[in-house]
Amino acid sequence: MFFFNKDKKRNTEGSDIKKTDKNRELHVIMYFFVAAFFSVTVFFCAYVGLSAKKTINSSYNMRQANLEKKVIRGMIFSSKGEILAEEAMNKDNIEVRYYPYKEVFAHAVGFSTHGKSGVEYEANISLLTSNAPVNERLEKEMSGIRNYGDNVYTTYDVSLQQAAYDALGVYRGAIIVSEVKTGKILAMVSKPDFDPNTVSENWAGISAETEDSPLVNRALQGLYPPGSTFKIVTLLEYIREKPDTFKDFQYICNGHFDYGDTRINCFHSSVHGRVSLKEAFEKSCNSTFADIGTLLDLKKYRETADTLLFNSDLPLNVPYSRGSFVLSQSSGEEEIIQSAIGQGNTLMTPAHMNFITCAIANKGMLMKPYQIEKIENYRGMVIEQYAPEEYKRLMTEEEAELLKEYMTGVVLNGTGKKLKGLEYEVAGKTGSAEYGTIKGESHSWFTGFSNPEDPDIAVTVIMEGAGSGSDYAVPVAKRVLDSYYRSAGK
Repeated sequence: MFFFNKDKKRNTEGSDIKKTDKNRELHVIMYFFVAAFFSVTVFFCAYVGLSAKKTINSSYNMRQANLEKKVIRGMIFSSKGEILAEEAMNKDNIEVRYYPYKEVFAHAVGFSTHGKSGVEYEANISLLTSNAPVNERLEKEMSGIRNYGDNVYTTYDVSLQQAAYDALGVYRGAIIVSEVKTGKILAMVSKPDFDPNTVSENWAGISAETEDSPLVNRALQGLYPPGSTFKIVTLLEYIREKPDTFKDFQYICNGHFDYGDTRINCFHSSVHGRVSLKEAFEKSCNSTFADIGTLLDLKKYRETADTLLFNSDLPLNVPYSRGSFVLSQSSGEEEIIQSAIGQGNTLMTPAHMNFITCAIANKGMLMKPYQIEKIENYRGMVIEQYAPEEYKRLMTEEEAELLKEYMTGVVLNGTGKKLKGLEYEVAGKTGSAEYGTIKGESHSWFTGFSNPEDPDIAVTVIMEGAGSGSDYAVPVAKRVLDSYYRSAGK
């Protein structure tokens, strides 16, 4: 009997151990599924929050068509309340999207047929969403009547936009104007352009045009060699590598620079003679900066370019092109010196250059660029208000102050003299970016900011194939700046 009871006890203990093991397995399985469910929930919420705009704006998403059956697309306004886009009836009594300023805001405001672009793209969900009072929405939905979508107020200044559009004239290119301390985009023009009112009927021709590419917003999507405006980047890298000796830099320019089998010429083969670093920047001496390129640590040079948003995303919610700086330790002699003066394989958009300029003006801090000020329902109640926010520090305050000093010198003593002696002060950098296979053909660049001591706006101009920056882009920038200060009453 004793042995029998002992065996029985042993069997009972074994059974308890098996039950414990099974419970442990069940707990593991339960925790696994709870964790999996939690992960899926987090992913779903993140996807809805971060990808909703991109998903609904897809031309393949049929939800847009369903929303348009229930909601009258909201209006788009300028910063001062001028109508930039609205729903209207045409002569055939058909509802259409109407753009009062036609080509002037073609790329900035965009279009809403055959896909979306510009503000129409970024604010698409808001324009197709009604935040009218709940009882009103329900009553209209039950009656089969469409509700009014929310209205969008942009940061755009109509008079400044018109001035930029007129100043660019018949040239292909782009102009972008930003408010330095806030990041507001005040004007953005691209040419060749189109009339957004006739996109539907002219779509086949517009979309097939490959030479002029009128649908391309050159301010955000046009990739150009930056030419001498890139000397801002080369200068910054040299200052970083030679903090104690850069002020003592001297170079004797005889109009060209030879490195291996490659020769770099100064613009129009100008001979600048003995120049300091500041004088070389003011006169935009290619020979000096090509020589500097050979002195730089290429790994650190690439790192500096990357901190200035090359090879990376820009803080924008609309389609754009990424800037490219590919210089590396394995690069050849020609690529090194070409890159140092903004040629070679270096490419960037006018918007990218404008953002770098804004950071310099704003003590090294780039404010997040934005083009939507607020969203209201059709009764004027604010649904969402956007405010300035810091995006990223691109350089130290000391570095920004040095670049500001050098850019001020460009206007006072160098290639930007046509902006000297005005009612307002300007700091900037000109550029003549060669392209193609025909020697002498160049894009005209200017980027700069007004009132250096207490900066107001940054203006960036690109004019395709126009020539030197000082002869073409600078006068265009002046017309834009004149308009800003005239309308501001400053």
